[in-house]
Amino acid sequence: MALIIGLALVALVIALVVWALGSQADEKAVVRSSLRQLEGYEVENVRDQELLVPLRDRAIAPVLTGLSDLGRRFTPAGYVDTVRRKFVSAGNPSAEAVDRFLAIRVLTVALVPFAFILVFVLNPLGFEGLMQLGAFALLAFALVAGPDAVLNRRVEERANELQRKLPDILDLLTISVEAGLGFEQALDRTIAAVPGALSDEFARMLGEVRAGASRADAMRSMEQRTDVPEVRSFVLAILQADTFGVSIGRVLRAQADEMRIKRRQAAQERAQKAPVKMMIPMVFCIFPALFVVVIGPAIINIREGFGG
Repeated sequence: MALIIGLALVALVIALVVWALGSQADEKAVVRSSLRQLEGYEVENVRDQELLVPLRDRAIAPVLTGLSDLGRRFTPAGYVDTVRRKFVSAGNPSAEAVDRFLAIRVLTVALVPFAFILVFVLNPLGFEGLMQLGAFALLAFALVAGPDAVLNRRVEERANELQRKLPDILDLLTISVEAGLGFEQALDRTIAAVPGALSDEFARMLGEVRAGASRADAMRSMEQRTDVPEVRSFVLAILQADTFGVSIGRVLRAQADEMRIKRRQAAQERAQKAPVKMMIPMVFCIFPALFVVVIGPAIINIREGFGG
């Protein structure tokens, strides 16, 4: 009881400190915003000049920079490049995203000793023996591998979105090209009609072409950013059509039919895998309960019969 009261008092003190700091921060933010609105205002005090800088740039950015530098120093060789490629494939190629990821990973690894204290010293759930060791192992694994798992999940979700959207976009491209539009004009109309990750990649590719890059280089860059087999097949088909002078409309029609068949086959493959995946929860969750209900009374009767 005394421990609970002490923890409650500590939490109350922390809440009061956070509230006081937040109130001061709000007041200072109002003052800074008012000062920024004054034209020609000059601050003579150095401290006041520093306070005009947003809190994110004054406090949070240096901490994130230090953590990201620490992460770059202690990560294996090539890990940062791998993370950068994954962020590009996830649709977020900014350097700040990579730095934030490295900083978060340093923080999660640094929390492993606190997880040890939580499980073995505080032990709020009352685990003992192997349960206590398993809880710590599970928590430590989640802290160490959690950021990479989240990033890989985002890459996989975006790749699935690209694969799912590609046949529909190819259909619109085919209709637009066969209606008399050029390839770039058809891409513009398709981007406006079908928003999404694939449309964003096409928009970036068109931006590179309009900035002076060749269509082949821009499409190869798009293929490297997405790293999806279907997009790679589409890019190779368009490049071959440009090289050999084949009609782009005919190539797009063939690609649309092929991508639609691949999407149907992928859906059938997932449907065929579903019964196999359902066996795991059935064996470990449903069958034991079923055995207890069916065989349990018989075992009790047999035990009573031999005991009598």
